[in-house]
Amino acid sequence: MISEGDTVPSFELPDSPGTLKSSKDFAGKKHVIYFYPKDFTPGCTIQADEFGSLYDEYRRRDIEVVGISPDSVESHENFRKRKNIQYVLMADTQRKVAKMFGVWGLKKVGDKEREGVIRSSFLVGEDGIIFKAYTKVKPTGHASQILDDFDGAASS
Repeated sequence: MISEGDTVPSFELPDSPGTLKSSKDFAGKKHVIYFYPKDFTPGCTIQADEFGSLYDEYRRRDIEVVGISPDSVESHENFRKRKNIQYVLMADTQRKVAKMFGVWGLKKVGDKEREGVIRSSFLVGEDGIIFKAYTKVKPTGHASQILDDFDGAASS
């Protein structure tokens, strides 16, 4: 898995509505890259809603929000419209970026184990270095926690 202190790897994925975006588009900017399992599921909807409700605060602090899941561009576009999501959602349908970050793997869902995205977030400074990595994220309260951690990094 990508760790704190690592440089964000180079990648390119389509966003919704289908424009190719790359990690280079966020170079020189503070940003959070969050990986989530699936549009419209309960935990992912909570997480999207919380980022959405705090999005103005993220923008005020010049922090970009980037959500990545294996869902299609069409699914992301529907999710964005129904949830009024203003930040970038990227479609990693081949799971290449999730694997690159080490967030694709076995996870327990109920009583079963299956492969999927392990909900994770990575905070990236303007220098392109990951300064905080979260694995096995709980969706509730996570968007606020990230803002606090960006504030802590700024005062360090």
